[in-house]
This record gives sequence, C-alpha cells and structure tokens, in this order.
Amino acid sequence: MRSTTRAVTVAVAAAALVAGCGAGGPRGSRHDAAPRPAPAPANVAERTQAAVDGERAPAQDELSTFALDVDTASYGYARRRLDGGQLPEPSAVRYEEFVNSFRQDYPSPAGDGFSVTADGARTAAAGSRWSLLRIGLATRAADRAARKPAALTFVVDVSGSMAEPGRLDLVQKALRSAAGELRGDDSLAVVTFSDRARVALPMTRLGADGARAHAREVIDGLRPEQSTNLEAGLRAGYDVALEGARAGVTNRVVLLSDALANTGETEPDALLERIDRARREHGVALYGVGVGSEYGDALMEELADKGDGHTSYVSTEREARALFVDQLPANVELRARDAKAQVAFDPRTVERYRLIGFEDRAVADEDFRDDRVDGGEVGPGHTVTALYAVRLTPGARGHVATATVRWLDPVGRAPHEESASIEADRLAGPLWDPATSSRLRVDAVAAYFADALRTYSTGDEQLPGAPGLAELADRAHALADTTEDPAVADLAESVDRAYALRAG
Repeated sequence: MRSTTRAVTVAVAAAALVAGCGAGGPRGSRHDAAPRPAPAPANVAERTQAAVDGERAPAQDELSTFALDVDTASYGYARRRLDGGQLPEPSAVRYEEFVNSFRQDYPSPAGDGFSVTADGARTAAAGSRWSLLRIGLATRAADRAARKPAALTFVVDVSGSMAEPGRLDLVQKALRSAAGELRGDDSLAVVTFSDRARVALPMTRLGADGARAHAREVIDGLRPEQSTNLEAGLRAGYDVALEGARAGVTNRVVLLSDALANTGETEPDALLERIDRARREHGVALYGVGVGSEYGDALMEELADKGDGHTSYVSTEREARALFVDQLPANVELRARDAKAQVAFDPRTVERYRLIGFEDRAVADEDFRDDRVDGGEVGPGHTVTALYAVRLTPGARGHVATATVRWLDPVGRAPHEESASIEADRLAGPLWDPATSSRLRVDAVAAYFADALRTYSTGDEQLPGAPGLAELADRAHALADTTEDPAVADLAESVDRAYALRAG
C-alpha cells in the first residue's frame, strides 16, 4: 500500500482525471552503516525564479522522499488518446508513468532486493548549469519454474461501454493468453459485472482435466450487457478470491475495465475498506488493467493503490499479450513491500532540484524509516526510474547526492536498504551525445514528452532544456533506430501525433 498522501476523493480525482529516525542506522537493515541524511542547512529544493536570478532562496531541506511506483497506465492511455486524434488531458499525464513504461539496462541485484544506479547528463539549455539526474532501481527477474502457484480472480467489466472495439474483445484475447500460459498448479476464476455481478467461472485449478478448455469457453462467451456496477463486481471478485485462497499460493484480484462506474456505489470509499481489509488480513492484492478510449484513470489508480497493487493500460493485442504472458510473474509476485526512496542532495554542489513526477507519491522525510508508513509494492523484474532536474552550483565538484531505497521483505517484513552516490562529473556529459546511455536518452524523451503534454495548455514552466516537439520527435526516431526497440518506435509515433495535433 502506498503513501497515505496518495489518497484523494473521487471529486478531486475526477477533476484531475484519475520506524523512526534514531541516531544510528535502521535496525534490521542490510547495511547498519548506510548513509543517513542529516537535516539540511540550506535550501536546494525547487525554488522561486528569484533564486535563478541570483537572489537568496528561503531555507528548506535537501531531502527528497517518495514511495516507489511501477504504474504505467497514464502513458498507455495517452497513446490511445493520441491514436484517436485527441491530446490527453494534462491532468491525466504522470511523468513517472511515461518514464517507467520503457525497458531499462540497470544491473540485476544478486538477492531479492534492489540494485541502485545513479547517472545523468547535462541538458542542452544554453548557458545553463542544469542536468538530468537518473536514479534507477531494479529487482531480480522471476524464475517462472520456481514461483509459487497463483490463484487469480479476473473481474471483468461486461457493461455496455465495453462493446466498443478494443475493450471487451481485447480483454478476451488477453484472458485466453493467460489461460494458456498459466501453469497447471495455478488457479483461475472469472467474475463479470454489468448492472450486477456473476461468477462466470469458479476458482478452477488449471491442471484438472478439461479445465483450460472450459476456461476458454467461458472467456469466449463473455458479451457486453448493461450498466457498470463496479462495486458489485469487486465485492463478488473478492468473495471468490477469499473462498478460493490456499496456503502457499499467491492470491490476486485482477480488474479489467474502463473504470467508468455509473451504477451502484460509484464513490470509491465504499470499496476501499473491503479492498484494504482483504489486503491486510489475507494478502490479496488488486491489479488494475485499463482499456477503452474513455477510461476512469483516477478511480482505477485509487482502487489499485488501496489494494497494494498497480495499474497498466492496454490498447493493442501485442500489449495485452505482453502484459498477461511475458510480464505475468512480475504482476502477481512481490519482491518488496512498502518500498520508499530518499535522495539526499549535497547543498555544497546542488543549488536547485526538481523531482520529475511522483507528486502524489510524496512521503514526509522523517517517515522514510518509519515502517508503519506506506510505500509502494514492487514485483520481480520491475524497474523504477526517478528523474531529477538538478542545477549545480558554479564550478561544482565532488559529491552531488546519495540515493537510498528502503523496503520490507514480502514475507517476514524485515527492513532492508541499499544506496548509491553520484559525483558531479557523472552529470557533465551532454544529454543528447551518442556516448550518453541510450536508455537515459529514452527516459529523457519520455519525460520531456510528458512535460509537453502537461504544459501545452496550462502555461506552466517547462522542464529545463525541454526541446520542442519537432526536435523531440527527431530524437525519438533516432533512438528507435539505434535501440531497435518497438516500444521506442511507438513513442516516436506518439510524439509525431502530438506535434501534428498541436500544429493543427
């Protein structure tokens, strides 16, 4: 479950679219002598324009603390909107979900925790001391053969709005793929909902005679019906999940919907307590998968957050197959609970910084090592990237920042930490130089693209070094060629579409 600052009311969501700090290291941490940030003597957080012009900025601290997040739905939904000839609403664009939609090259840790990588490059802003700093976190990939059996309850929206091409038909293709790829010791249940909920397939062990064929028949028989009673669907889904729970089995509820609730209890508060109780008492997490050209992003985010899960969005058969076949272990297992990151900037070398995204994942600095405070849940093979815009002091040399990730073991809940530091010379290379990591450049394109979509109609200040959309498209196409990554090619096409819509 993520930071309590994540919670919002549905009214706000609709308007927006979707242990203590003692003197020593943390008890039970992997590294008792891990660097411990001190209170800041000077402000290096994002400051007023007066600071840029040389005026003294007010005092604040140099710590940046946030809960980890592996959601990617915002980027997928933005691409769907652009494919349909519409710019996404700025409030629906979340920087971190754009950046975290792309494959990374971080080293895998030896154990079940995280590796921590820090690198960066100087932005192209003329006469600027701004750089992009990248903090990369990675977990070890899953061993498919060694993972625990899974009991998955798919809660499928069959309301009338799901009749649109690319909604229920896409869900059916994804579920057929999942039914074919899951192991014989895995179990599958299907609950559908429109104006009411129905158990279409009770919890079924897929290794039983005829079980896969029957599951596919049930999936093929799904048809769109009437209105959207999301409350009824989730209540029935959790009932099935709890009834089918087995010892030693990973138990998940997977919600597949456009999340446009219009019948029953449409406010999330009526659902959140049920989801939270199932999470706390039975370890049943909720994974949200969004579909549709109109999508209730805010509601899906809130439900998944409360259920210790995350969200994704699919609009093509390729994406659905990747999600439900290639990435399934990462979406049902856990490597870390309540994971948080804290970056401590050195005020001798850092004049200003800005965390790019994670606005609704903020954690109070003093709560970083308070394990009662919620963080994020991360599965095997996941990566989390946090980008910072950092303005160095004139002639800065030496230490810039130390990044620390803290998490709890998923089973025993023992706390662990890992850290990495970065020096000023690691931020000196030009961002767009071919010698700079291609993955860092892809991350920069994704962040700058999100920034363009966020600021095009709001008048907000753009990120330092932000190129225009035409230049950004050129850089994205060049990276698609060098990386030979289809996801980067898709990004380049999306930037092209945004540029054409803006120009028109």
